[in-house]
Amino acid sequence: MEQSRTQQGAARPESARRLGPFRLITRLDPPRTVVPCRRFVARTEDGEHTVLLSTPLPGTDPARFAAEADAARFLLGPWIAPVTAVAGPGEPAWYAGPYVPALPLPVALAVHGGPLPEATVRAVGAALAEALAAAHGQGLTHAGLSPAAVLLTADGPRLTCFGAVRAAAPEEEPRAGLPGLDPGTLAPEQASGCRPRPPGDVFALGAVLACAATGHTVPERDELV
Repeated sequence: MEQSRTQQGAARPESARRLGPFRLITRLDPPRTVVPCRRFVARTEDGEHTVLLSTPLPGTDPARFAAEADAARFLLGPWIAPVTAVAGPGEPAWYAGPYVPALPLPVALAVHGGPLPEATVRAVGAALAEALAAAHGQGLTHAGLSPAAVLLTADGPRLTCFGAVRAAAPEEEPRAGLPGLDPGTLAPEQASGCRPRPPGDVFALGAVLACAATGHTVPERDELV
């Protein structure tokens, strides 16, 4: 038994708690949450900077993830969680941005015990619509909007997970059923492998707001009255 524990410990070296210049503190998302990447709260070794750090899911292509992370640095706006650092050449893929206290939308629904108040849903919807309009105005498609991609903070939502659909699989490959992609928010053309376009973001926005208002991304007919 002692030998088995020693072998298990050897398989999890201290370096597994570090990535780039950051020391991992805790996972952001609870187990079994449908989220397109692994997200951690992390901190620099000097303790001066706390970040939200994202890494690719097991089995996904780290090169595609890295490409989307690099592109996300150009996605700007008050309701978008900025990407300020990315992995260097030869490093495992990761990207990071400043951390502010936040709850992913699915966690907020669980804490609230059900759907969010209508006023809150409207405020979240207005902010996310503004964020997507800013991205589309820059010629960018977010291609990653889902309940888990929305972080709720004290002063409004923050949009994360840029490019998650593109990172999950290349164009012309079906994406339906891939790990990390919420089937309720995946636009049909994206699921079939087409290039993500702005209308797919609008589809996902509607599904996210349905989730905030009802607790799930595909509401029943009587919930839409």
